[in-house]
Amino acid sequence: MLAALADARYEVPSPIQEGVIPLALDGKDVLGQARTGTGKTAAFSIPIIETLPEGKGPHALILVPTRELAVQVRDEIVKLSKGMSIQCVALYGGKPIRGQMDKLKRNPHIIVGTPGRVIDHMTRRSLNLDHLSTVVLDEADRMLDIGFRPDIEKILRRCPEDRQTMLLSATVPPPIERLANRYMRDPVKVDFSPTNISADTIEQRYFTVDGPKKMELLVRLLRREQPSKCIVFCRTKRGTEKLFQRLQKKTQLVRCIHGDLHQGARNRTISDFKANKYRILIATDVVGRGIDISDVTLIINYDVPEFSDDYVHRVGRTGRMGKEGVAYTFVTPEEGGQLTRIEMRIDKLLIRDEIEGFDPYLKTAVETGPPHARDTDPPEGEEPKEDPPKKTPRRRHRRAL
Repeated sequence: MLAALADARYEVPSPIQEGVIPLALDGKDVLGQARTGTGKTAAFSIPIIETLPEGKGPHALILVPTRELAVQVRDEIVKLSKGMSIQCVALYGGKPIRGQMDKLKRNPHIIVGTPGRVIDHMTRRSLNLDHLSTVVLDEADRMLDIGFRPDIEKILRRCPEDRQTMLLSATVPPPIERLANRYMRDPVKVDFSPTNISADTIEQRYFTVDGPKKMELLVRLLRREQPSKCIVFCRTKRGTEKLFQRLQKKTQLVRCIHGDLHQGARNRTISDFKANKYRILIATDVVGRGIDISDVTLIINYDVPEFSDDYVHRVGRTGRMGKEGVAYTFVTPEEGGQLTRIEMRIDKLLIRDEIEGFDPYLKTAVETGPPHARDTDPPEGEEPKEDPPKKTPRRRHRRAL
């Protein structure tokens, strides 16, 4: 293990690793809370590798919310078990189930999977959980958010009662607490979440801009920042694809990823991004959680996220493991309230930014009345009315204060 850690250039444990590893090695159930990018994967992987029992497997099951995270955790375990005779298999949708069934026949030591595909294999009797000694729920809050609770409970009920259970999560809302109380034995709680929900190493700013001018703002911002690695977040799959096609006309160093892409394409997109084959990744929230790309320097929220927690996880793709990063959010005049909710959630005011020479508003923005109200004289006996002032930026500024 020490040789594998040295080869991976892991020199000093992160706080979550320092807190979880000794407890896990002692066989205790652990409820660990820490934001993404702090080293949670190694915190549970190292104890699993170190305490694998002899005999027929699998001995450990790690449940994760997304396909990308399943691949990432599997790769981390392969890296940390270098030189050891340990087999790890990832089970997730989008890949032929027959190939996974063939790998399971070899009784691998460790299974990493999404709840839906794990249930599929349990139903087909290709996955036997009778010999499990450890179960891990990684990104547990995300799994509950996207509706995996029934599958998780079904899986846990099929696992041996004398297992060790570790639950790792960025947040611990009441549903997570109830899950822990029902399926864990006297769990030791460790909380390494900073008081400030968003990392201090992330500089967070926003632009006020009319919707039709966001593309121009994006191009100007990318030229100004010249990022080595940038993720641009959109709210919808269609919006992601549309923005990719438009930005591709400006640069070839851009790719996109969303739920409609088949799994092979998604895997290649992530691996090419890590390998610096392109600099800009346009994505939906499919990569907003759990994906570890440590050297992202710039995050751009092209669309304000629907939920404040999604903002936290988006900007968490930069500033990982103590590195510095910058996050920009494009806010239209109608989205001032959403920005205020984000600021309340992270207990921090975003800094307003501007690009010299760029007008963020459409020229017709102040012309809010119908044409006849602007172009004709007022009725006789009435005073002329002025066009309503362009008040959106000032209103947004007061709300933030």
